[in-house]
Amino acid sequence: MQVFRDPAQFPHLHNATVTTGTFDGVHLGHQKILRRLLEVARQTGGPSVVITYWPHPRLVLAPPLAHPQPLDLHLLSTLDERIEYLEKFGVDYLLIVRFTKEFSELSSEEYIQQLLLDTVGTRKLVIGYDHRFGKNREGGFEYLSQNADRYGMEVEEIPREDVAAVGVSSTRIRRALEAGDILTANRYLGYSYPLTGLVVQGQQLGRTIGYPTANLQLPEPLKQIPARGVYAVLATTQAGTVEPGMLNIGVRPTVGGALAQTIEVHLLDFTGDLYGQLLTLQLVARLRDEQKFSGLDALKAQLAQDADDARRHLVGG
Repeated sequence: MQVFRDPAQFPHLHNATVTTGTFDGVHLGHQKILRRLLEVARQTGGPSVVITYWPHPRLVLAPPLAHPQPLDLHLLSTLDERIEYLEKFGVDYLLIVRFTKEFSELSSEEYIQQLLLDTVGTRKLVIGYDHRFGKNREGGFEYLSQNADRYGMEVEEIPREDVAAVGVSSTRIRRALEAGDILTANRYLGYSYPLTGLVVQGQQLGRTIGYPTANLQLPEPLKQIPARGVYAVLATTQAGTVEPGMLNIGVRPTVGGALAQTIEVHLLDFTGDLYGQLLTLQLVARLRDEQKFSGLDALKAQLAQDADDARRHLVGG
């Protein structure tokens, strides 16, 4: 997949099949659109193109962020994750348009002419049933259909019933994650929810009780963090190895508590130094709520149980 972050650098194509959207999370609903995009591209013999936006339009158009941020401003995927998922799908070209207030002021006519036609060379546009574009979301399927001949561009809308049949939305996934319902979130996504972060120095309390942890610092502050608790995860190291582990999201109430929420993972079978490395976690199952125990012995006993439970979820052990 060829990735372009500047429309001025994008190669003008011929016979391109295009879809546009934020694709936050690239969930099952998005995947339905992408499969149709690739199918049409194969039928026409032209390249497939996805146009997406960064930062997320909500972050640009919404009022100044409150603290804590509203749930609907949280992101299911970082830009790097979005790129990775689209590449796995087999898309030929990805154009990342910087979303600004100036860009949001483009009329539907300007959006179509400048971006879809002049920049990309769109021959056929595939969109979801409720897709809108242009200033104040004035453009949509009806407008495109009425003006298709003038633009020399075909448009296909994924029917409402096809999208509704999947029963997925980014909001539903965020709410599932907020509740710690990782199984529902993963089912809607079609894959295990990821968290990628840099391993940073922590208080090293875990190693004193036999469960050393890697503390993750996430690069995207608005990435949706699941509810506090303990999760079974698969961790991909920077070296490319995949390690079973158990993740704690919380404030460590048994060992004095943390001033801010931490994301700490104990890799069950790993020995070595991960400091300064990127670690990607795939959250597979939620094991329990975060708890405050009567002492370290009770905590260690529970951690041993957590390790057994995590193995059962991850490797059938």
